[in-house]
Amino acid sequence: MKIILAPDSFKECLTATQVAQAMALAVKEACPSADVVLLPLADGGEGTLEVLARAMEARLCEATVSDPLGRPVRAKYGVAGKTAILEVAQACGLSLLRPWERNPLVASSLGVGELLMAAYDNGCRHFLIGLGGSAICDGGAGMMSVPGIKDLSGISMVLLCDVNAPFVGPNGTTRVFAPQKGASPEDVEVLEERMVRRAALIREETAVDVSHLPGAGAAGGLGGAFMAYFGAGRVSGIQKVLDLCHFSEVAHGASLIITGEGRSDAQTLMGKAPFGVLQNAKGTPVALLSGQIEDREALVAAGFHPVVEVSPRNLPLREALQKKTAIENLRAAVKSLF
Repeated sequence: MKIILAPDSFKECLTATQVAQAMALAVKEACPSADVVLLPLADGGEGTLEVLARAMEARLCEATVSDPLGRPVRAKYGVAGKTAILEVAQACGLSLLRPWERNPLVASSLGVGELLMAAYDNGCRHFLIGLGGSAICDGGAGMMSVPGIKDLSGISMVLLCDVNAPFVGPNGTTRVFAPQKGASPEDVEVLEERMVRRAALIREETAVDVSHLPGAGAAGGLGGAFMAYFGAGRVSGIQKVLDLCHFSEVAHGASLIITGEGRSDAQTLMGKAPFGVLQNAKGTPVALLSGQIEDREALVAAGFHPVVEVSPRNLPLREALQKKTAIENLRAAVKSLF
C-alpha cells in the first residue's frame, strides 16, 4: 500500500517537513508494510522557500535586510540558476514580530525590496515570489523606496498567490486583512485612505490602475506593486508548488493521500494547500488532518474523507501549540485512520 503524506505546515508549531515526518512515524507504526512517501507542501506562504528549494535543488543564500519595524534580520532566499525563490515573510512576515509589535500603520515592506535587490545582485533575473504571511499594509511603498529598485531591467516575476483581494475597497487588502495584522477599526480607515493615495501614485508612475485588480491586495498590496512596477504575473500558489514537486507523478498509484494544515475551514477551499492536493488527487482518497477543524460539512462535501481534528477541543491553545504536544496529537490522529 502506497501512502502519500502531503501536508502544509501547522503554523506557529510545526513546519511542513516536521508534520510529514511525524505522520510517517505514525503510519509505519500502524501499518509497517506501507510504502510511505513524504511530500511536504506550501501554498505561497511561509514554508514555500523550504519546499521549492528542495524541489528545484536550489542553494540557500542569506542577506541582511530590514524587518517590518526596520530592525536588521537575516533573510533566506533560494537560487537555482538565474531563478530566485523569494518568500516575502522572510523580510516582512508576521512571524518576525511579537504579538504586541504588530501594527500595520508602521510596518514596512522595505526589507522585501532589499531582499529582491540582493537576489538581483547575485545574478538572478527570474523570480518566484511567495506572498503569504506578511505583517504589512503599505502597498509596496517600503519596497519601492529601495535605491535602484525602479531601474531593474531584464527580469521576470511570478507571484505565488491565491488571494483575489483588490488593492482597495470593501474587499480590499485593508478591510479584509489588516485586522488580522493588528489594525483597530480606526486604523483600518487610516490605512484605507493611505492605500487609495498609494494606488493613485502607482497609476501616475506606471499607468497601471491596481485599485480593483484581483490579487493586487495580496501581502498588504505588494501584489499590486509587483504587477505594476515589474509586470509580474500571478498563479495559484499551491498549483505551482504541486507542479514543481511533480505531485501527479509521485502520487500515481497511491492508495491514500494524507494532507493537513494548522486550521481548516471554508477558506481552505479557496486555494490553500489541502484543497490543491484534493483537486490533483485524481480519485485517490484524501484524508484531512488539521490542528483545528471548522466548517466540517463543507470540507466533507468538497471530498475530504475522513476529516480529523488533531488537537482535542478541551486542550488550551498554548499547550496545543507546544511542539512535543502537537507531534503526539498528530501521531494519534494518523493512527486513528488505520
